[in-house]
Amino acid sequence: MLLFLPETSSATILLRRAQRLRKVFNDNRFMSQSEIDQRNMRISDVAVDALIKPLEITIKDPAVLFVQVYTAIIYGIYYSFFEVFPLVYPVDYGMNLGEIGLVFLCILVACILGVVTYALYIHFWMNPRIARFGFPAQEARLIPALPASFGPTIGLFLFAWTARASVHWIAPTIGITIYGATVFIVMQCVFVYIPLTYPMYAASLFAANDFFRSALACGSVLFAHPLFGNLGVARGVSLLGGLSVIGIIGIWLLYFYGARLRALSKFAVSE
Repeated sequence: MLLFLPETSSATILLRRAQRLRKVFNDNRFMSQSEIDQRNMRISDVAVDALIKPLEITIKDPAVLFVQVYTAIIYGIYYSFFEVFPLVYPVDYGMNLGEIGLVFLCILVACILGVVTYALYIHFWMNPRIARFGFPAQEARLIPALPASFGPTIGLFLFAWTARASVHWIAPTIGITIYGATVFIVMQCVFVYIPLTYPMYAASLFAANDFFRSALACGSVLFAHPLFGNLGVARGVSLLGGLSVIGIIGIWLLYFYGARLRALSKFAVSE
């Protein structure tokens, strides 16, 4: 006889708890729902869940398709910056390799700002509301991303049109910092929204997302240098800024129409 442990929103936590119960009681009957479901799975079933299902959901579900496209673009833009730095800071500001390396610290500053901002939102806004009213609709997790979605576009255009010798080097560096901090917040919101909306397929969707992001990031390293070489830094980065507008439109549409999309999707949790 199996001792059934009810499913929660975090399959990983539940699995670890089941493994600890088995250790404590020396009883292999304690199993999580995911372990029970996987006991009799065939290799073909595993292949379908791991390879086919993520692609099917991506194609059929607009919310997932947006997330895959947006995160891929963000990663592509992010890695493109590694090609921009040597074209701007040593040429326009006369920096040596060590000084250029120090400029990269703005990414660390951006991440710290993003972490602090998001943590403050969770601590002072989201957690008290959950304690008082219960868990909100999944789209409520996207609230910080609504203003933050403008940040990547602002940061990119700020960098594009201040990265010149006549403007102090701190100006384009601030643009990079704005970009990095707001991207962190948007990505965090999206990566919380996806497992809450698609709990049964969360692991597969994250794997597919990682593939899309990594593929475009790899490609961006190849096309970034010709892009900036042909268009110049200002117009090249402005092009990337224009692409980032997709994120503004997508996040706001997902916030207002996400519940309708979930209701129509056969993969999502509607409530």
